[in-house]
Amino acid sequence: MQSVEIRPVQNQAEQKALFYQRWRVLRKPFGMAQGTEQDSYEDSAFHLIALWDGEIVGSGRLRKLSEELGSIAYVCVLPEFQSQGIGTQLIQKLIEVAQEQNLKRVRLMARLNTLTFYQNIGFIEQNEPIDFLGIPHQFMILNLPYSQKKT
Repeated sequence: MQSVEIRPVQNQAEQKALFYQRWRVLRKPFGMAQGTEQDSYEDSAFHLIALWDGEIVGSGRLRKLSEELGSIAYVCVLPEFQSQGIGTQLIQKLIEVAQEQNLKRVRLMARLNTLTFYQNIGFIEQNEPIDFLGIPHQFMILNLPYSQKKT
């Protein structure tokens, strides 16, 4: 049985494929143009991909905001690969990297339909939901080290 490989992006071709996968999942369903899936922090961030038979089916990003705080963003899995634990593996690996960087906390902005997913990992909601790109999001935080919950 085939398994998914979770690892960092290794070259520009993979980064380009990551951006395309990210756009397909996070922007295309809302009619947004290619390019809207990227921001000015891409070069300074750590990018992680999930590969299935050589295809990028999932991705996520970690960025250091301060000596203690990291930001997880753009976590997404192609629809046909969702609910198979790939997103959880991506988040867990991003948390491991944050811990290796001696960060004390990681935060993220979750779409409201993903709150339970992040709560099951241990993230806690902060403040009130906000509108981001016309989509309701919720800031969530996880203190590190954390005791991993089973999903």
